[in-house]
Amino acid sequence: MAVAGVICEWNPFHLGHGALLRRIRTCLGEGTAIVCVMSGNYVQRGVPALFDKFTRARAAVECGASLVLELPLTCAVSSAEGFAGGGVAVLDRLGVVDTLCFGSESGDLRAIQNVAEVLCGGAYDAVLRRFLEGGGSYAACRQAAVRTLAGGDADRLSDPNDNLGVEYCKALLRRESAIHPLAFRRPGGYHDERPDSENPSATAVRGLIERGEDWRPYVPEAAAAVFAGAPRYRLEAGERAMLAVLRSLPDEAFAALPGSAEGLGNKLRRACRAQASVAAILSAVKSKRYAHARLRRMLLCAYLGLTAADLQREPPYVRVLAFDGQGRTLLRRAKEKNRIPIVNAGEGEGDYYALECRAADLFTLFAEGACPCGMEKKGRIYYRDSGQQDG
Repeated sequence: MAVAGVICEWNPFHLGHGALLRRIRTCLGEGTAIVCVMSGNYVQRGVPALFDKFTRARAAVECGASLVLELPLTCAVSSAEGFAGGGVAVLDRLGVVDTLCFGSESGDLRAIQNVAEVLCGGAYDAVLRRFLEGGGSYAACRQAAVRTLAGGDADRLSDPNDNLGVEYCKALLRRESAIHPLAFRRPGGYHDERPDSENPSATAVRGLIERGEDWRPYVPEAAAAVFAGAPRYRLEAGERAMLAVLRSLPDEAFAALPGSAEGLGNKLRRACRAQASVAAILSAVKSKRYAHARLRRMLLCAYLGLTAADLQREPPYVRVLAFDGQGRTLLRRAKEKNRIPIVNAGEGEGDYYALECRAADLFTLFAEGACPCGMEKKGRIYYRDSGQQDG
């Protein structure tokens, strides 16, 4: 049985995601098991997920995923490098995955791997430093350095999901993993504001849901049934709670945030104590050197009490959110290999679990309606009995 891994957010699961799972099985075999390492209640662009992690995991299994594991919180709110590295680490340590599959704008795996090799190579750092001395943004200097060493393949850094594919391949190289990458070209824009009927973007589907428009045509029926009655979460709904935390943080908390170097932590602290909204804070701190997504992640980390040191930790375990019969077989195999502790929803121990529980309780403050605390401890794994035989 082939086993494919997918690092994802499914925020929310839509027709394009369902198409990716089908293409994986068309390519690797209809019996392929698919392991999804999915962001939990917060996503990489620095905001709460539209639906909680248990709801999104259930929707994924209903639509063809075999097993959904949670991408640890400290990886989910990291940069693209941390996000990809965390997901690859989970898949690699499971010891059962042979292929890492991902969608990208180009689908050009050769170019993506070439850029990853350049970024891991010995010449890159010196070339990057030369460009950074010119005062440009990190992203622009990074691409210029790669262009010097890899020519036109550097264009793969211009598109968000090609860039993420580079980070996946880079993480595989650095871990010397036996997992093979496999890129699928996906037509359409990932961040289109209006959905395409065949390849909608998550951004577009979220927009429809938030505006109260008809979103069901762009979501598989099984996922739509899961999402229909589920609570929804938005940054705007919890903005006052977020501002209350940000305004009360001590100076040293801002200094400890990821990305706080070069005076950015101080600049963020001053904005949090002067501005009346999250948007105003971001506007006050934004510059050509710092992208909005990076600043949103810093604000979210400040709200959750996460430090730069927290984001560098290797999580002590991986959490199961949902699975079917194939997934149960994979869990048994992974536990036999004993390369990473696997815990159920609602379980955990030590300071990492305390961190997760605090983050989950703060997540409930983003709910559109009243939502009680204790989500992390009350959560339950979803099992889909599809009539499959274990073995």
